[in-house]
Amino acid sequence: MSNDIRIGSGFDVHAFCEGDHVMLGGVRIAHSAGVDAHSDGDVVLHALCDALFGALALGDIGVHFPPSDMRWKDADSMDFLRHAHQMIQDRGWRLGNCDITIICEQPKISPHLSDIRASIAAGLHTEVDNVSVKATTTEKLGFTGRKEGIAAQAVCLLVRRG
Repeated sequence: MSNDIRIGSGFDVHAFCEGDHVMLGGVRIAHSAGVDAHSDGDVVLHALCDALFGALALGDIGVHFPPSDMRWKDADSMDFLRHAHQMIQDRGWRLGNCDITIICEQPKISPHLSDIRASIAAGLHTEVDNVSVKATTTEKLGFTGRKEGIAAQAVCLLVRRG
């Protein structure tokens, strides 16, 4: 039996802090808070990178971009995604698809979904139809329900290039 597909999953969370925007999928979204993070704190791209690295069995985003390394202070998470994409290509894989869920009460995500999908697709050099992004709340339960932070989870399918 050949191993022509691989699946990965990822999750990321950041607490809100003082600020005026959040980065989600490479898109700057105005908000009454920022996120407490070493890089730009893009939970969408961090979860997606974890899924991609996981599918390759190469650890998580912290292995590749450790928060203890000052090179990554305030880094653009699209650079992380581009790195993950290059690793996929270098190992003979391509993205089949990815599915991402953003978990928060605020900011409202639906007005930005098209831009987020397009941004991720560009970062992965794939069609927008290969990128699913959706949002949900926790019905005011937990830290996201109390508007203390934001989370994202992602799954991806990698297909062997042939």
